[in-house]
Amino acid sequence: MSHHRIVITGIGLTAPNGNNLEEFRSNLLNKVSTIQNIETRYMGTVHAGVCDFDPLKYQKRKAVRIGTRAGSIGIYCANEAIQNSGIDWENFNKSRVGVYVGTTEHGNVETENEIYNISKYNYDTRFWSHHHNPRTVANNPAGEITINLQITGPHYAIGAACAAGNAGVIQACQMLQLEEVDFALGGGVSESIHTFGIFAAFKSQNALAQHEDPTKASRPFDMERNGIVVSEGGCLYTLERLDDAKARGADIIAEVSGWALNSDALDYVLPNPERQAQCMRAALKKAGKEVKDIQIVNTHATSTKQGDIQECEAIGEVFGGSDSTYINNTKSFIGHSMGAAGALELAGNLPAFRDKMVHPTINVDELDPQCNVGKLVIGEAVELDRVDAIFNNSFGMLGINSSLVVTRFQD
Repeated sequence: MSHHRIVITGIGLTAPNGNNLEEFRSNLLNKVSTIQNIETRYMGTVHAGVCDFDPLKYQKRKAVRIGTRAGSIGIYCANEAIQNSGIDWENFNKSRVGVYVGTTEHGNVETENEIYNISKYNYDTRFWSHHHNPRTVANNPAGEITINLQITGPHYAIGAACAAGNAGVIQACQMLQLEEVDFALGGGVSESIHTFGIFAAFKSQNALAQHEDPTKASRPFDMERNGIVVSEGGCLYTLERLDDAKARGADIIAEVSGWALNSDALDYVLPNPERQAQCMRAALKKAGKEVKDIQIVNTHATSTKQGDIQECEAIGEVFGGSDSTYINNTKSFIGHSMGAAGALELAGNLPAFRDKMVHPTINVDELDPQCNVGKLVIGEAVELDRVDAIFNNSFGMLGINSSLVVTRFQD
C-alpha cells in the first residue's frame, strides 16, 4: 500500500440537532439537545433522536417513496458533502468515485413494515411490496446514493455495528491509498428509530433510557444513567489524496492521520477494555502520535452502566496520564445514532481546529466515580490554546472496536 496522505475536503450531515455542520456545532457549544418522545409500534412512547432534514432537497417524491429512510439520509449527506467540497462534480470522472457507507443493520424497518401491512390482510403475501428486495439488501443506502448522484465507481455498505461510521471513513481512506478510487464518500447512516425491534431489544436488556425529560435521557458517565437513546442520523465525508486535493485548490478541513480496528473476541454485548485500549494504541501508532499530542478524545459512551465504565477504564489506561488531553461525549446531545455515530461525533468536534473549543458533555449531574477519568469536559465548553489532533472512539456489539486520529492539516 502506498503512503498517500488522506484529507477531508467536505462534510455533509443530518443530526437530531442540526442539518449542517455549522448548526450542529452551534447546538453542541450552546448545550442544545432535541431528543424527544415518539410513538413506536407495540412499544408506545420512547425517547428518540429524530432528524428534520428535507429529503426532497435532493430527491423526487417517487424516489423517496420507493427508497428507504437510510437511503434518503445518505443521499442528503452525500449531496451536502460534495457541495461542501467545492469539487467540479459535473465534470468529475464518476467511475473513479467510491461510496463506503457504514450501517449498524439494514432492512429491519422495511421487513417490520411489510409484515405489519400483510397482517391486515390475513398475511396474504400478494400485498407484499415489490420494492422490498432492493430496500432490504445490505448495500441499499450506498446504492441509493450512487443512483442519485450517477456514481459508477464501487459502492457498498459496511456492517460494523456501532463502529460502522468510523469503519466507513477507514475504508474510504484505504481505497484511496490503494488508488482504487480518486474521490470517496465515507461515513455512516442510521434509520434505527423506525424499527420497533431495536427499542424492544434494548428494553429487554434493561438498556433503554428512561427519563421524565427526554432531553436529559442520554447521560453518559452520570450516576443515574439507565440506558441508550436510539437516534437516526447520518454523516458522510468527501475524502481525497492530499496531492489531488491540493491540485484542485480544495479547502482542506483536516487530515485522517491514523486509524485502527480490532475485535474483543469475548462476548456478544459486553465490551473488553483491554482490547479497546489496544485499538486506541494502534491508531496512535499508525498516526505517529503520542498520547500528549491529542487534545480531544471523543468517547463512544452510550449511557449504559457497564459500557461507560469499561470504556473509561480503557481511556484511563491509554490517556489517563496526559495533562493536555480533554475528553467529551456527543451522545449526551443527540443520543446513539448507531451506524452514523462515529462519523457524526467526529464531525461535531472537527470545528475545534478553528474555534479551539472542546464541546461539553451534558446531563452529568453526578459523575460516576468509576467514570472519573482524565480531563472530562462536563457542563461547559473549554477553550484551549490550540487543537492539533482529535481522537474518536466508536465501539460496537460482537466486540468490534474502532479508533480514528484526525489532525489539523499542515502542509
